[in-house]
Amino acid sequence: MSTLDLLIVNAPSRPNIYGSLIQLSAIEVPVWAGLIACHCMNNGFSVQILDAEAEGLTAGETARRIIDVRPRLAAFSIYGQQPSASTQCLPMASAVCRAMKEMANDEGIRIPTLAFGTHPSALPERTLREELFDFVCQGEGVEPILRLLEVDWRNSQTLLSTIPGLWRRGPGGLPALSFGTSRNISDLDAELPGQAWELLSMKRYRGHNWHLWTAQREVEVIATRDFTVEPTGRERYAGGYASVQTSLGCPFKCSFCCINAPFGGAGIRYWSPENVVSQINHLFTEYGISNFKIPDEMFVLNRQHVLGICNLIDDLSIGARLNTWAYARIDTVKATALLDRMRRAGFRWLGIGIESGSKHVRDGVEKGRFTENDIHHAVERVRSAGICVGANYIFGLPDDTRESMQKTLDLACELNTEWANFYCAMAYPGSALHVQVSRERPEWLPENNPCGWIGYSQHAPECMPLPTATLSAAQVLAFRDEAFMRYFSRHEYQVMLTALLGDEPVQQVLRMLAVGKPKRNLLS
Repeated sequence: MSTLDLLIVNAPSRPNIYGSLIQLSAIEVPVWAGLIACHCMNNGFSVQILDAEAEGLTAGETARRIIDVRPRLAAFSIYGQQPSASTQCLPMASAVCRAMKEMANDEGIRIPTLAFGTHPSALPERTLREELFDFVCQGEGVEPILRLLEVDWRNSQTLLSTIPGLWRRGPGGLPALSFGTSRNISDLDAELPGQAWELLSMKRYRGHNWHLWTAQREVEVIATRDFTVEPTGRERYAGGYASVQTSLGCPFKCSFCCINAPFGGAGIRYWSPENVVSQINHLFTEYGISNFKIPDEMFVLNRQHVLGICNLIDDLSIGARLNTWAYARIDTVKATALLDRMRRAGFRWLGIGIESGSKHVRDGVEKGRFTENDIHHAVERVRSAGICVGANYIFGLPDDTRESMQKTLDLACELNTEWANFYCAMAYPGSALHVQVSRERPEWLPENNPCGWIGYSQHAPECMPLPTATLSAAQVLAFRDEAFMRYFSRHEYQVMLTALLGDEPVQQVLRMLAVGKPKRNLLS
């Protein structure tokens, strides 16, 4: 009998998700794995995290590692690097589960498996019906996982029917919800006080290429034959990397977003500023980490929450050493004083959802009520505070045309922000858009096509965006890929980047462009 109660598995999805751009992508700390691990440990259970993503394991190697430790429960964390990136992580989690079950069967052992995350919570019945997981969580997953560890359900299957939010196989093997939905954690500080950093190899994680452009730099050194150390003359980015969550959920209802799928609807809950800064300071002092991501869907929203965090960072006198990025909206970056305060606390990037250059298109997906002038002024305020902007744009939203997409690209070039992400519209499971498309045009969804769930990955060769009334999926994808190449190859962009951040970021951009547009497996 294993002495390990719980093994939380983060499957190795990056090669499938990023393809040829993998070297530029971050290796993210698995936030939810760490939160749930800490919660279960605080309740007396033994826990390990197998981050196959960070270790660069294959599906087979990951399965072997699970077999070797033989946990009472193997829980697969199906969360992505972005709030909407859960579904694309399902294929590798499923592949690992399948390989593990085959190995276990050959060796005459049984390891129960569970899936939790945005995608399983959005489609629990379908996930349990189509995949090999024994259980699926609907909701945050905290309560069902803890309850499974507490009850002796192996000897009394009836106990499973008392666990809220747990989907299992009922009569005839059909998916069945045990007992209603699980509750959301109300007191985050008390019940989810932090991530189990001690279970992770923190040196394995790194930020995105653009995030590290504003990181502390150090001169690379080499050891000579007489064991002295000499500089090579080349700079490298320093400071490690970690993600610290400060809130859960979002109060907005953008139709293309699935962030609230695990939470049952719109809303937001916060960790206290004291809790957040305690984690940041622990990572800074104990692990030497200075590069941070705040993965909250909406960090710059509650002024007092943000100011509380900034003030406590200032009290520690570490803001000048930090390189932090977070998400914001056009209509939440109106206060210059707040932006100045954030910059002093080490916030060097804000990811801002502009989405479209067409107000008509933005209104069609309930993306705020702001004008193009509002967009320009917001970007100017952020940059005037000394904070770089990573602008996010989406092509192929329901009301998009070739002309409106061109307008979006023109706006992006006009704003000329330090970084830009170009996405295709996706009806992510858990979003209102997915419900609508499932009902009206199910053939438009990746899961109903040969590409399957990996088609939701923005960077994978199998990427399959939504068509619009006037554009095919292939046309939307081709425009997005061309927009990416055009934006970053512009002379105006590279001049701006050199003047602001030096030559190395531009050299990285040129290497990125040399990779070229990905080869598409399905669309032409």
